[in-house]
Amino acid sequence: MTFLTIFLFKFMFFFAAPKDDKIPASIYDFKVEALTGGTIDFSKFKGKKILIVNTASECGNTPQYADLEALYKKYAGKLVIVGFPANDFGKQEPGSNKEIHDFCTKNYSVTFPMAAKITVKGDDMAPIYKWLTSKKYNGFKDSDVKWNFQKYLINEKGQLIDVIAAGTKPNSPELYKEIENP
Repeated sequence: MTFLTIFLFKFMFFFAAPKDDKIPASIYDFKVEALTGGTIDFSKFKGKKILIVNTASECGNTPQYADLEALYKKYAGKLVIVGFPANDFGKQEPGSNKEIHDFCTKNYSVTFPMAAKITVKGDDMAPIYKWLTSKKYNGFKDSDVKWNFQKYLINEKGQLIDVIAAGTKPNSPELYKEIENP
């Protein structure tokens, strides 16, 4: 009987383990596929603030790409912006990675790192967004991604410090203040 109990326990534990077991403890442990191939290694961003943004090419907020690029250049060396294209809201990012890259380059001259297209909500949510949206992982707060161009600000120590609404423009005084404060 003891053998059967142990076997069942191990079987249940092994096969019923939640998918979230593979969520890294630190933002710096993430490595994600880049839009044009290769890898974005977040460990290279230690000592800088990181602004993570879910993006879309056919959204009313799409012009924020220009403001994000300006912000990236203004705070070069102090801030890294990483865009994550997602087709989760209104199917406003239907393109392939190549099409997204071409669109961002042609229309907004984007030079900040862009990740490959992912999902930012639901059952197929990318692990980095599980980290960003769950206090269990980020240690700051639970949140839901509500629309395209929602922003997550991480400080120089790798701690999530703010969740910024999609409608807040990257050139807002509030965001400047958060970036400039140590």
